Amino acid sequence: MTAEQAHLNRIWAQTLLEELSRLGVTEVCLAPGSRSTPLALEVDAHPTLNLHTHFDERGLGFLALGMAKASGQPVAVIVTSGTAVANLLPAVVEAGLTGEQLVLLTADRPADLIGCGANQAICQPGIFSSHVTARLDLPSPSVSVSLSWLLTAVDDLLLSQRQQGGPVHINCPFPEPLYSPDPPDESRYYTGLLADWRSAAQPYTCVSVQPAQISVPDEIQILRSKKTVIIAGDMPANDAKAVAALAAALECPLLCDPQSGIGSDWAHYDLWLQVDALAAPLNDCDLIIQFGSRLISKRLTQWIARQVSERQSDYWYVSADRARHNPDHLPQRHFVAGIADWADKAMAVLANTATGDDWSGQTPQLQSLQPWRHEQQALRQTLQQIHARVGRYLAACGAMSELALAMDLSHRGQQAALFLGNSLIARLVDMFSVFDGRTVYTNRGASGIDGLVATAAGVQRASGQPLMLLLGDTSLLHDLNSLALLTHGKTPVVIVVTNNDGGAIFDLLPVPPDSKQHLYQMPHGFQFEDAARQFGLAYCKTGTLSAYQSVVSDHLIAGTGALLVEIQTPPGEAGEQLGQFIRDLHAL
Repeated sequence: MTAEQAHLNRIWAQTLLEELSRLGVTEVCLAPGSRSTPLALEVDAHPTLNLHTHFDERGLGFLALGMAKASGQPVAVIVTSGTAVANLLPAVVEAGLTGEQLVLLTADRPADLIGCGANQAICQPGIFSSHVTARLDLPSPSVSVSLSWLLTAVDDLLLSQRQQGGPVHINCPFPEPLYSPDPPDESRYYTGLLADWRSAAQPYTCVSVQPAQISVPDEIQILRSKKTVIIAGDMPANDAKAVAALAAALECPLLCDPQSGIGSDWAHYDLWLQVDALAAPLNDCDLIIQFGSRLISKRLTQWIARQVSERQSDYWYVSADRARHNPDHLPQRHFVAGIADWADKAMAVLANTATGDDWSGQTPQLQSLQPWRHEQQALRQTLQQIHARVGRYLAACGAMSELALAMDLSHRGQQAALFLGNSLIARLVDMFSVFDGRTVYTNRGASGIDGLVATAAGVQRASGQPLMLLLGDTSLLHDLNSLALLTHGKTPVVIVVTNNDGGAIFDLLPVPPDSKQHLYQMPHGFQFEDAARQFGLAYCKTGTLSAYQSVVSDHLIAGTGALLVEIQTPPGEAGEQLGQFIRDLHAL
């Protein structure tokens, strides 16, 4: 092969990346590699693409995931061939479940080097299986294939992504040579082609998809006479405000998952739903409306299942995501719509079909709800006692604990976005934290403990705002390499790691006691001061609540770069304290 192939590789890479930029890609994440040279050189030379690099492809995928999560825009990922591609799979799985738009550009060996023992050559087409929305397997760059085909193929792929969300995969086989001493001259190979496209700023093919008109059910007026419970799941802040406004207008209970970023008088439901006497008033509901998916609380999902299957409550689900979200396979009415749009439309319909007396609660329909509302008011008074008990517990804390961390989060770092890890910390926050209009990010698709640092780093880069990350020790061990992504940042970031020497979540699960430690918790005996030093991060270990509060608040207000705060607690302590707290609730 001559330098001609190196030039063709570069021309294809340049055309591909230019079209992606016109389709909304501004951020590109790159790991080092030789086979990806055409893409790497062209993205580095592109005037409007911002390049982010990481030496670890697994972390790179999660970095892109976090950027797409925070920006709502597609983010491209470039890796070389072989296991570099396979290392993207965990992030692709998560994006496939939660809808972030990743554009995976995987360099590959040409077809004649696959399956014959050639170095670093694996079968890459279809490697991500059903976890991607769509895929495009390119041929090797050749003058026999027109650039106009390349453009229409890319346009069609990203149209599928815009309509369905999730990641897409473009596999790019580049024959050698990959390097040439002189830049490519397109006119030598594709004389006069695409001149109009190159001089314009629009994609090669422009497809206009008209948004569907938002509709609410014709019988929306029944909400005036229904005993309704509203659940706020994973959603952006603007959606959460609209859901809260609808719940307030209907004067119905609002149960807020931490991922919604909002709270209500019905906080701590993961605790009090365990007490039959406290949960009983909610059990008379006729209708459950869930906005957004991925509820953290298993206890809440179990309550929904009992209400629908045993008490025949109606179950409505509102989400812009067309995917089925119904793990208990309940009879469900799914409204595929933007959450805020649906809630606002419902409010408008109710307001337009009601007189002032109707809305204020004087009609016969609303009068029939008065006993239900009296029960709810009595329950709210009891729940205020639980909230006060949480406050007293926090005020009495001297030594730092994981329960205190979750309780304190209601007050800490309000000026920062929050990224919640998985496993035990997410459940404690669900039980004890109450938010009031906060931006919260999670990886609750597959709920894995891998890639959390990298995803949070991506969120921070895309948002440009201070960030607070909470995760466990095993999660941090999974993603130590990604601390490098925070080494050179200037924006305040606080990483809070709760180190209970292994998987404390298994203290809450019915695993075999004799096997719990060596098969599930897997104690490690590690601490993280040297890891912080290795990656140039500030570090602090806090043993008291007051010290923790001071160091976190001070860093988020006036600090620079990333601070790793380690909270070391005895194994089993969180489970014991939680058990005692729940036993106390039964005495209310």
